[in-house]
Amino acid sequence: MNPIWLPASLFGGLFQAWRTALQQRLRAELSVSGAGLVRYLYGLPFAALFAAIWLSMQQIIVPTLSPAFLGFALIGAVTQMAGTILLIVAFGHRGFVVGTAFSKTEAIQTALVTALLFGERLPLLAWAGIVVGVAGVLTLALTGRGITARQIFASLGQPAALHGLGAGSMFASAAIAIKFATAELPGVDIIASALVTLVVVMAMQSVLHLAWIVARDRDTLRAVARTWRSSSQVGLLSALGSACWYTGFAAAPAALVRVVGQIEVVFTIGFAHFYLREPVRWQEAAGLFLVVVGVILALVATHGP
Repeated sequence: MNPIWLPASLFGGLFQAWRTALQQRLRAELSVSGAGLVRYLYGLPFAALFAAIWLSMQQIIVPTLSPAFLGFALIGAVTQMAGTILLIVAFGHRGFVVGTAFSKTEAIQTALVTALLFGERLPLLAWAGIVVGVAGVLTLALTGRGITARQIFASLGQPAALHGLGAGSMFASAAIAIKFATAELPGVDIIASALVTLVVVMAMQSVLHLAWIVARDRDTLRAVARTWRSSSQVGLLSALGSACWYTGFAAAPAALVRVVGQIEVVFTIGFAHFYLREPVRWQEAAGLFLVVVGVILALVATHGP
């Protein structure tokens, strides 16, 4: 396990929280589909620039993209997009809280799939960290919504819950596929494999999403072009965040990367408190505490004696 996974995961959470804050401002000018497209379309040039700079600095030739690599990259691209769609569908069932809560089981689903299907073993303490971290994120998702955890799990058969679980499964699948894709680039270092994979995945997502918008929603395409200044900022942060996530996936078990990356919610609430002057409820403080404890447990499990 390369130690670079830790700072990569932490910065991935930071950039994602920052991107989400900027993306919320775009929602006033773009549709949900348009706000999603700018992540790939405007992020792709930055991702390509990052890859070109790193490969040039390390004097690395662009590796051969094997059929296996392209297959894993395509699975990662499609499942990530499918997870976003399922989450949006869950919101359409008037189940914003329920759908969001169940989508946050991604870290546990990732750990279970990699353990059961691929034999990836984690220390018991790391499993505890994953469970505690997810519990913290669930607590934050439920805060101030007037819904208890018991009601959430009682709604397991509702469409919003099923779509939320499906979204979590798709995001978990994307993380695993991306990890496998980076492993299919021999002869390059971890960062190079992550950046090359990022460029290919973002290119695939841009083509797929653009094709859908051209066929079904051309007004959104014009709006995306019109908001190029703010969209470029979202694209830059998306590329930075994804570059960190992909580096983490290439260097360590995907479940650990995701549980440490949940520190994103700490950055998000910190931004809301210090810049938007929103008060922090005691339930939010409890949720943040659980997230931080989960991260600490995961770190102790992987860096302890």
